[in-house]
Amino acid sequence: MTTSVGSEHVMSASHLDYRPDLDGLRALAILPVLLFHADVSLFRGGFVGVDVFFVLSGYFMARIILSDLVAGTFSFPAFYIRRIKRIIPALFTMMAVTAVIAWFRLMPEEFRYFGDSVRAAALFTANVLFRQESGYFDISAEMKPLLHTWSLSMEEQFYILFPISLFLVFSFARRYLLHITSGFILVSFVACLWATAHSPEKAFFLLHFRVWELLIGALVAFAPRPNYDVRVATGLSTVGLAAVLAAIFLYSDATPFPGPFAAIPVLGAALVIHAGSQSRFPAYLLTNGVAVFIGRISYSLYLWHWPIIVFYRYETGHSLTLSESLIVILLSFAAAIVSWRFIEQPARYAPVFKSRRLVLSLMGGAMAGAVAFGFVVTRYAGLPQRLPDDVYAVYAATYDQSPFFAPNCFANSNGDGLRPQSIRDGDLCPMGSPSAGPAKFLVWGDSHAAAIAPAIDEAARKAGVSGLFVGRASCPPLPGAVFGPDHIVARCVETNAAILSLIEKQRFPYVFMVGYWPKYVHRTELPEEGVFFTASEALVLPDWSAPVRYSLKATIAAFAKQGTRVILVQDVPEMGVKVPEALARAKMTGENEDLSMPFSYTLHRQKLARDMLLAVARETRSSTIDPFTSLCDETRCHPVANGGILYRDGDHLSLTGARYLAPLFDETMAMIARPASKISLPSDERWSWAMPDRH
Repeated sequence: MTTSVGSEHVMSASHLDYRPDLDGLRALAILPVLLFHADVSLFRGGFVGVDVFFVLSGYFMARIILSDLVAGTFSFPAFYIRRIKRIIPALFTMMAVTAVIAWFRLMPEEFRYFGDSVRAAALFTANVLFRQESGYFDISAEMKPLLHTWSLSMEEQFYILFPISLFLVFSFARRYLLHITSGFILVSFVACLWATAHSPEKAFFLLHFRVWELLIGALVAFAPRPNYDVRVATGLSTVGLAAVLAAIFLYSDATPFPGPFAAIPVLGAALVIHAGSQSRFPAYLLTNGVAVFIGRISYSLYLWHWPIIVFYRYETGHSLTLSESLIVILLSFAAAIVSWRFIEQPARYAPVFKSRRLVLSLMGGAMAGAVAFGFVVTRYAGLPQRLPDDVYAVYAATYDQSPFFAPNCFANSNGDGLRPQSIRDGDLCPMGSPSAGPAKFLVWGDSHAAAIAPAIDEAARKAGVSGLFVGRASCPPLPGAVFGPDHIVARCVETNAAILSLIEKQRFPYVFMVGYWPKYVHRTELPEEGVFFTASEALVLPDWSAPVRYSLKATIAAFAKQGTRVILVQDVPEMGVKVPEALARAKMTGENEDLSMPFSYTLHRQKLARDMLLAVARETRSSTIDPFTSLCDETRCHPVANGGILYRDGDHLSLTGARYLAPLFDETMAMIARPASKISLPSDERWSWAMPDRH
């Protein structure tokens, strides 16, 4: 039933009648999310359940607020108090329990990220935080117990802005309510399409790129609904249900999202809501007792399922098996039922919570406590003091970092730190012996170059040679090459141009070119690197080496014309896990502390890159230096040697590890130290060291 306000139609208060089919739609939203996160492969597109929730949220908010506005009873304090009672108690309880577990189980870096997420979730900015954290040195999503709060923060931002906007439109332009809502939907959707193609992290996490999904739900609430025939309502509901199910079962994590693909489940959910509850088959499916109950506990189920999955995986150290998927699903339901019965329901309906002052005081205290907790955890680097002394002694290798990562030596992936103009001016970090005269060499590369630089520095000091270092994260010494996504390549152009200008001006006799070569020839890091890494899974290694090879050869040829010789440094073995964290965790739990990698696996992963560098070295009569000779034996590659931890994460050497490799560079530095007239070009056999093929 609709009622006329001016010349437009809006719903009456009778539309607030309970619709059990919408609880069933909530069940259809949460179950795929739960099963997707629990690694049930059939539900590979289950993430679209969040989009169904967005439509439902927009619909419920719009019909509640508009009904009150029509009746003249709308109150901002009353609205926000209802939202607080609905959202805050269960959310902050989940965060508190998760924080206790995280305190005892997470390593300091993981706990630092957790502290950030607690603070962001408490301030309803988790979506902004997780968008910002999708960077180079970020920990994996599987280690973020509060990652799922991004969608709650987005909804909470909508709850703050939407009532104010709707109140203003209703007060001053109610005639154009549908037009204004449709306009915002169109603008947001077009922006979403653009962002999905150009900045997918922003498109996924930020409200303005996804508010169209919530507003479509609002549009369903605003628009007049004809009195459909049962057959028409059934048809609309069936089409909508089919659209949602198609997305759940046909999408995957390879589907570009949100973008145009998000429109299918969103419009499907909108059709189900619009069709009403009198349709036949879909209504029966959505209004049965099980579906309705799951819908009622859906909020708690969403809150608790992800921390349970994260910590279960964390303790087992691997992805979920089928039986483990069933276990975490049952645990999630158990936690959700307890949360719904003893937290959600009392918070909403218990007489004691009728006091607005009490509700606001409790919310303010909870938010202040969460923000303070997050600040302390972040400020003190994840509180490593929590760890037992012997565990911390191992974990401390995380901080054993090369000094060449300092901002005056190195630029991070965002360009912070060393500036291009400083590079052109030669204002770089010195290496080797400071009293040895003009620099005879330059070390040029990415973060792997910064990590191994102390080895070159120590060998240069021993030989009495001076040099310079220049580096930027994720920027290999490959000017003009396409080695990854366009936006990654583009941000390296200015840095590499400045380095080439410096080399041309100073005419260094030698340039060391160092990089994460396997990453660039395959355009991927080691798959599944992190807590759940296993060397038993088959590697997928696409060949993108052609532009890398071409750039190296062209660059080396240009250097040769000015008398600059090149030393190509092969990459270090990748370890698959963050070595100090994994060793500390193993010591704390009594697990096996042997993290060495099978040599055959490592060689297979790096073979394309290694063969390419050797081929380029032969063709250009350059030299190569191979860390494998010191880090690997016939069967394994080792992250620990002589009692020292050689890595500070999964693929960057620690300072201890770099110093361990210093002897590798002694002969090269001895050659560089000789007068130019006594230097002869080394033969391939002597300088192009390669591990034998041990397949």
